[in-house]
Amino acid sequence: MNIAALVSGGVDSSVTIPILKEQGYDPVVCYIRITLKDDPAFSGCPQDEDLEIVRYLVRKYGCRFEEVDLEKEYRERIIAYLIDSVARGFTPNPDVLCNRLIKFGAFEEKLGKDFDLITTGHYARKEVIDGVHCLKTAADRHKDQTYFLARITEDQLRKISFPIGELLKAEVREWAEREKLPSAHRPDSQGICFLGEINYNDFIKRYIGEKTGRIVELETGRVLGNHKGFWFHTIGQRKGLGLAQGPWFVVKKDPEENVVYVSHGYDPEAQYRSAVLLGDFLSLGKGPFEGDGPWPVSLKIRHTPEFMPAQMRREGALMQLLPESAMSGVAPGQFGVVYDPEMNLCLGSGVIVDG
Repeated sequence: MNIAALVSGGVDSSVTIPILKEQGYDPVVCYIRITLKDDPAFSGCPQDEDLEIVRYLVRKYGCRFEEVDLEKEYRERIIAYLIDSVARGFTPNPDVLCNRLIKFGAFEEKLGKDFDLITTGHYARKEVIDGVHCLKTAADRHKDQTYFLARITEDQLRKISFPIGELLKAEVREWAEREKLPSAHRPDSQGICFLGEINYNDFIKRYIGEKTGRIVELETGRVLGNHKGFWFHTIGQRKGLGLAQGPWFVVKKDPEENVVYVSHGYDPEAQYRSAVLLGDFLSLGKGPFEGDGPWPVSLKIRHTPEFMPAQMRREGALMQLLPESAMSGVAPGQFGVVYDPEMNLCLGSGVIVDG
């Protein structure tokens, strides 16, 4: 079997190589390069260090190596989406689309057709039920990354394997220490996709610029201060507003008027939503929903260990979700991901819309 192992240099993807070798496979180690060196916001990206670690793995385990340049595709598919979403007042998640459009999209178009299987260091599992390939949450609930994988297609999932899906993070570290891998104690990256740390505001400023606008208290209409552009602020944001007598939370944005609305208090009622509408809903695995519902599901609107019990029903071209408890931090543009509450299978995802 021809296996392409996507390795970034982090501990999780690095450990997939000794696991695959122990299982008797001889994977081709593939490193996706996205340089963006002309963008100062990415000046801290550790890609040279990443590549050095990947080359070490190649030498240590005697693997073939392929370096795949997908910068053009990344700019066209991910950065364009990110900037467009932010400029329209949405809260995008480029990591979610990166998996579908880059790791399992552009890579497949450029090189993946030469392989029977593609492996990654994601904390996720796959289960085949009645011939249907399903995405299942990882054994490590706190590291589970199925939220970021929810927009992949079943055709993509058929060709993917997750070698560390049954392991806890501590066990992955133990593997790396036992194998004396240079990434054994490397901290997890927190940047966009696999680009590492970035200065997000500098990045947005480079593409959209600045424009002074008002910060307004939602309940009273009182002007509290100014901001440099609504696109620098996200729903639920508490820090970085520069306002006295806090805490203040961003609860709403008006893109047309460039106004950021805030509410005072630790638990402002304006933060919470009792219903969530999803557009562009894509089913996955056992997720095709027939009729109008309702269906019992578990819901995530961001990458967290917690699931929210909810009822989902069809409302025209949208899916309406009624969570068991009102949810905070709900913002248009975020991805909502639904799961089977009993089998821990990802059933589909959509984009949160106003409603």
